[in-house]
Amino acid sequence: MADLEEVDRTLIVDSSPCSTTCGLGVEITYKKVSEDCCVRKVKSLQSWQCGLRTMTVTSGERVEIDCLGEAMEAMGRFSWRVTWRYAGGIITTDDSLFIRRDAPLLDRVILDPIREEDAGTYRCVVQDVTSRIVKRAYWGIRVLPVGILNLDYESSLAQWNCTGNQQNETASDQPHPEMELHYWRRISLTACFIAGFMLHYCLVKLHKHLEERHSIALGTQGSTSPV
Repeated sequence: MADLEEVDRTLIVDSSPCSTTCGLGVEITYKKVSEDCCVRKVKSLQSWQCGLRTMTVTSGERVEIDCLGEAMEAMGRFSWRVTWRYAGGIITTDDSLFIRRDAPLLDRVILDPIREEDAGTYRCVVQDVTSRIVKRAYWGIRVLPVGILNLDYESSLAQWNCTGNQQNETASDQPHPEMELHYWRRISLTACFIAGFMLHYCLVKLHKHLEERHSIALGTQGSTSPV
């Protein structure tokens, strides 16, 4: 019994969810060892395939692509092998189109400032010390020239509103773009309604005219038929 009492009893009492939904992540476990409690960060893996994520930026901005995130900080710089590949000018997941790309920081690629020729798809593959793939992720980056309106709805609407506010400050007597657009929509709907009404009216008149001609033709045939 004395020997059994000297054995440490370790019990995991709680743990947090994995910090990522794919690839390497970190979860925090709360352990009770005998009468003491301890907290540890351990690596976690939900799925090694992270798929494709896209972003649209403007030339001259700073773009940072982080492949490991919290796992690098928790597990150490040399616990993994990270390789980067790049497909210039296209958004794709076809691995045959990628070429090797150097990444001095290993776990991330920093484009500062980003240029139009940097547009394309960046692929990150992470392997552990046994060469087992634990993460593969793609980042598709579109780079717009300065002054070009982004076709993404959210950012385009924000830029439209910002431009409209500046125009109102410099020329308050000019109509707001949204009001002008609403005005032309009302004109277009009114014109369509009038055109539809006129088309319906003409069709009704034509139908009546054809019925009258048909009735006259039948009356003529009845008066000339032999007795």
